[in-house]
Amino acid sequence: MNVLTIDTATPAVSAGVVRRAEDGTVDPLAERVTVDARAHAEQLTPNVLGAVSDAGITVADLDAVVVGCGPGPFTGLRVGMASAAAFAHALGVPVHGVCSLDAIGIHTDGDVLVVTDARRREVYWAHYRDGVRVDGPSVNAPADVAAVLQSSVAAVAGSPEHAALFTLPRLDVVYPTPAGLVRAVADWDDPQPLVPLYLRRPDAKPSVAARK
Repeated sequence: MNVLTIDTATPAVSAGVVRRAEDGTVDPLAERVTVDARAHAEQLTPNVLGAVSDAGITVADLDAVVVGCGPGPFTGLRVGMASAAAFAHALGVPVHGVCSLDAIGIHTDGDVLVVTDARRREVYWAHYRDGVRVDGPSVNAPADVAAVLQSSVAAVAGSPEHAALFTLPRLDVVYPTPAGLVRAVADWDDPQPLVPLYLRRPDAKPSVAARK
């Protein structure tokens, strides 16, 4: 099957096409990425269409959509998840949501910490053992994450700027990949409703006047 992947949980506005075989093996066909935390809405659709074209197929050849559901900023997640749902609905194909951190951690071996930018001097994080999540996702200050994990992890992956806050060897996996998103789907036969992993309330709040 041909799978369209979308992730906007990080500054990387990512779209890809992956061919998934019946035995579960994945073959990434194309990927378009724009690293710009302010360009999710502007860049996602061009990246999707570009990735489909680069894969040598048309949107009519897509059999499923997989989208990263965070954790991530409110606006970025909303753009990616709404777009994924719209593409799937228009094409009449299922849409699967996965934890975006899983699409990074699934590529790792051993005990690995995956971190991405949560702003407010915090990180979104999860702990993986041989590619399987064993703790998280959560949001905390880097010092608190280090205290929780102590010496149980051997390396860190994800946002380079935030990975550098930990005294651990850094891995090359930085952003959710199309192959990682596809591999993170737990059940292809039973797509579940998309649920965003915000982990905290959005910064924008209604004014007192608006609530009355």
